[in-house]
Amino acid sequence: MTDQTNTRIPAPLYAAAGAGDLAVEQLRKLPAVVNELSERAAASLRVYNVQAGSKAAELRDKASTTDFSALRGNAASVATSFAQIAQDRALAAYTALVARGERVVGTGVVEAADVVNADIETTEEPAAIEAATPVEKPAAPAADKAAPAPKPRKRAASK
Repeated sequence: MTDQTNTRIPAPLYAAAGAGDLAVEQLRKLPAVVNELSERAAASLRVYNVQAGSKAAELRDKASTTDFSALRGNAASVATSFAQIAQDRALAAYTALVARGERVVGTGVVEAADVVNADIETTEEPAAIEAATPVEKPAAPAADKAAPAPKPRKRAASK
C-alpha cells in the first residue's frame, strides 16, 4: 500500500478517485470495444454453425471417458489456490487504484491544505476580550412605595 505520512487523505478515498478515473477511461473505449466484439461474435457464429455437429459428438466422447471422482478430489485444492490468487490480484488492484487516485487528486490538494494551515498558524490570535466589570443596576423601588400609575394619553380628535 502507499505511504501516507505526507497526506491527510485516507487511501480508500484515493482508491475511489482512481476507480472513477479508470471507469471514465474505460467508458471512452466502449464504442470501439462493442464494434470489435460484435464483429468477432458474428465471425464465430459462422464458424460454429458449420462445426456444431462434430463438436457435440466430440464432447459426448470426452464426457463418457472422464473420471469425475478425481475431478471432485482436486476441486478443493484448486479452489483454495484460486482464492489466494484472487486475493493477491485484488490487493494489487487496490494498490494500483490508490496510486492512480493520488495522481488524479494530485499533490495540489495537500499543498493547498499545508498553505492554509501555515496561514492559520502565522496569523495572530485574536486578543482576549477582557470581561468588563458589571455595572450595578439601580435598586428596584421598594414594594411599600406605590408608584403612581401612568396617566392615559388623550387621543387627538380627528376632523
